[in-house]
Amino acid sequence: MDLHSSRSAPEATRRGRWYLRGVAAAVSVPGLILASAFIGFAGLAKEAGLTLVQTVFMVGMVWALPAKVVLVGAIMTGASLPAAAFAVALSSIRLAPMVVALVPELRGPNTPRWVLYFLAHFVAVTSWVLAMERLRGIPPAMRTSYYAGLGSTLVLFNMLVVAVTYVVAENLPPMVSAALFMLTPMYFLTSLWGSARERAGHVAMVLGIVLGPLLHLVVPGFDLLGAGLIGGGVAFGLHVAARRRAAA
Repeated sequence: MDLHSSRSAPEATRRGRWYLRGVAAAVSVPGLILASAFIGFAGLAKEAGLTLVQTVFMVGMVWALPAKVVLVGAIMTGASLPAAAFAVALSSIRLAPMVVALVPELRGPNTPRWVLYFLAHFVAVTSWVLAMERLRGIPPAMRTSYYAGLGSTLVLFNMLVVAVTYVVAENLPPMVSAALFMLTPMYFLTSLWGSARERAGHVAMVLGIVLGPLLHLVVPGFDLLGAGLIGGGVAFGLHVAARRRAAA
């Protein structure tokens, strides 16, 4: 065995161990809550007329649950392909700030760009929250391996959950499916609140909760967008003002 091989073997072993730690991190309360929401999604997809293969493929390729719900809703309403694609893309824009925040935490001293591009596919609220809570305690060179284990496990496990649920969906009461589906937004809210590193994040969430129902009465089609823009804009303005006061 040459010197290069002897050095690469321990490196591969370390990466494998950190990958398995990421797998173990996916087996958690947040992961189970996410799986419960996918149970509801499987029933929704079957009701929309999607086949088993199409539903499981959608989980792996689209991944983020709200985007899949938007796509299934577009299918159920008979929307055109460009309109459905635009709606899914618009719903996924919200993940861009998460990717921007996560990638610098994942990047190690010699991390190839293609690895970061690939891992960005696994970014959704659950994986993002779990990663942002734990990555700073992981050696920089091992963070991509850890997140690969975390993200891939969440995706593959929920593909399995959806496949099993799709087969037995006829025996699942609609009320149970709806209740399980609603666990995800509740978890998203509590997790984002706990993982927020700045007070501005809490301000934005409170404003969004208050403004969402109010704007729904005024502009029903743009309530979420308006609540996000107004709440986020006000929170960002307060954050900038607070930093300027602290620097003065």
